[in-house]
Amino acid sequence: MNILMVLTSHDQLGDTGEKTGFWLEEFASPYYAFLDAGAHITLASPAGGQPPLDPKSDSEEAQTDATNRFKDDPDAQKLLANTHKLANIKADDYDAVFYPGGHGPLWDLAHSQDSINLIEAFDRSGKPISFVCHAPGVLRHVSAENGEPLVKGRDVTGFANSEEEGVGLTDIVPFLLEDEFKNLGAHYKKGPDWETFIVEDGRLITGQNPASSQAVAEALIKRLS
Repeated sequence: MNILMVLTSHDQLGDTGEKTGFWLEEFASPYYAFLDAGAHITLASPAGGQPPLDPKSDSEEAQTDATNRFKDDPDAQKLLANTHKLANIKADDYDAVFYPGGHGPLWDLAHSQDSINLIEAFDRSGKPISFVCHAPGVLRHVSAENGEPLVKGRDVTGFANSEEEGVGLTDIVPFLLEDEFKNLGAHYKKGPDWETFIVEDGRLITGQNPASSQAVAEALIKRLS
């Protein structure tokens, strides 16, 4: 089982002067779920090398068993520090793809033609594609085989407007996932703020927030097995 994980390379939170990037729990929890299931994992990002970590996800209150395990795991840290360049990745080499969130993907991966092409290649090959929290936003410009938005008419979730409001970034982010999905004709669904909630629509698996990262990973593993 070969699983590709795609992380952001974007580290600026709009014009705030603050840093963003990927969310540690949303990487660590799925990473270990895949690893413990016997998967071979490849990490990629638009720029390659070390992806930027959202500093808020490194705060004491954001830590979980998985993030603590990562901090004691030099092999995982080395892998993360040396992600492959996304442009060099081919969907044919993998069984599935997973995108961790954090706010970073809204700025780079949502518009990356390499990412769009990759997701479309996975979709055309009938392989599972999975995203959590802000990462479903990378589907914004992805098309189905008929040329319409991939998410049109499909059940999806992602970081809710109320959750974005809760972290005070409604006016900072380039777009709101909930609004964007509705505009694209998707059937956006959500659970209670900050609680685990995932949606499966065929091979498309999405999770609402950081608490949903483990459940998305488990759903992906189940689909592959």
